Amino acid sequence: MFAAERRQLILEMVRANGAVSLRELARVVQTSEVTVRRDVRALEAEGLLDRRHGGAVLPGGFSREPGYPQKTHLAAAEKSAIADLAAGLVEEGDAVVVGAGTTTQELARRLARVPGLTVVTNSLLVAQALAHANRVEVVMTGGTLRGSNYALVGSGAEQSLHGLRVSKAFVSGSGLTAERGLSTTNMLSASVDRALVQAAGEVIVLADHTKLGTDTMFQTVPTEAITRLVTDETSAADDPTARELDALADCGVQISVAPLGSAVEAPVHPAQGAQAAAPRRGAPPPPGGSPLPGQRRPGAPGQLPTRLASIR
Repeated sequence: MFAAERRQLILEMVRANGAVSLRELARVVQTSEVTVRRDVRALEAEGLLDRRHGGAVLPGGFSREPGYPQKTHLAAAEKSAIADLAAGLVEEGDAVVVGAGTTTQELARRLARVPGLTVVTNSLLVAQALAHANRVEVVMTGGTLRGSNYALVGSGAEQSLHGLRVSKAFVSGSGLTAERGLSTTNMLSASVDRALVQAAGEVIVLADHTKLGTDTMFQTVPTEAITRLVTDETSAADDPTARELDALADCGVQISVAPLGSAVEAPVHPAQGAQAAAPRRGAPPPPGGSPLPGQRRPGAPGQLPTRLASIR
């Protein structure tokens, strides 16, 4: 395929989906991510799209949010891997809050197998995924329906969360940076997500690599309030996404990396080290020193020795 044909196809994919990962672009045009990255730079120079760490978005992506149908096809494999790993952080009998989003919807499908669970959510999609789960209680917020992502927002949703206390909050967003934390493109969604995380002892962000290094209009969770990030593996240690993970880890965020196409234990980002032994926000260490999901016991066989070794 000639460069002009590749770039036209890349542009069509971004226009159709709003945002596309480099990995997905490379798969569709059947070339390397290095080549796709060059194509994306060329298209950005022409003003036809904007680059983001790990992907490309339409111009003006700082404030634009893809609709639900587009989001479901974006980084689908990565979201599935993230959900698999995040589900391992939930124990029988837990009470958690789960925010709106396609990644949290994937998580909810897996939480349906956790007995004795109570899930508080403002997402119709999360509630639907848990509707027929045995021994899982679903509590929905009030509020006004936002049709683009099937979430309840507004003062009704926020007031229904007042006085709530749960062990963990699982939230997603439109972008995540070490400098500003989690952000989204919609003010009402950001306000409800802030209320969700304020109810939780631990805040766990689910974000695939296309969102890392991306900053959008409204801050949801500042970096210092994030306990853990669950993300997918990146393609190379010198990728900007890997550098963003390092910066987040330096801010005290625990990083769990979900491997693609595998159900085995995921590697932990090496910067976790001492953080794994003493989780932030008052969370107790794992009993008996056993590793949390996505982590390796210090000194165990196969432990990754360097800061970026887990980014394969």
